[in-house]
Amino acid sequence: MQARITIVTLGVANIAAATGFYQRMGFAAASGSNGNVTFMQAGGVVLSLYGRQALAEDAQYPQAAASDAAETFTGISLAHNVGSEAEVDSVLAQAVAAGAQLRKPGQKVFWGGYSGYFSDLDGHLWEVAYNPYLELDQAGLPILAPLPTTAP
Repeated sequence: MQARITIVTLGVANIAAATGFYQRMGFAAASGSNGNVTFMQAGGVVLSLYGRQALAEDAQYPQAAASDAAETFTGISLAHNVGSEAEVDSVLAQAVAAGAQLRKPGQKVFWGGYSGYFSDLDGHLWEVAYNPYLELDQAGLPILAPLPTTAP
């Protein structure tokens, strides 16, 4: 397997509402989107919005009660890195204005950066972070140097 992620699919309760939320956050629906799925370019990956129940069925995965979905911690967060502390606060405010729930306001964090969290309409957790140790390219994508390899 090549080490890459091409699509991140979020299971959502209402595709139209979720699509509207992400459009208010600056994402644009792309070709191939329809009433059953929305595709949005997200830097080097595609963000896909798909019905939560349909996604669970497709993966043959047991489905939790829909009423618990937005408040259940799934053990995953998506990250959006920005170039300054002020930009963290700005993106968090944009998310709240778009309908998100603020989970943690922007603040200094133990690793030396500044971050906060919001959850989208379906409870998907997003971290918005300024990491002074992470280099971003012109497109805002992270540049990671590989770890040096040692001979066995």
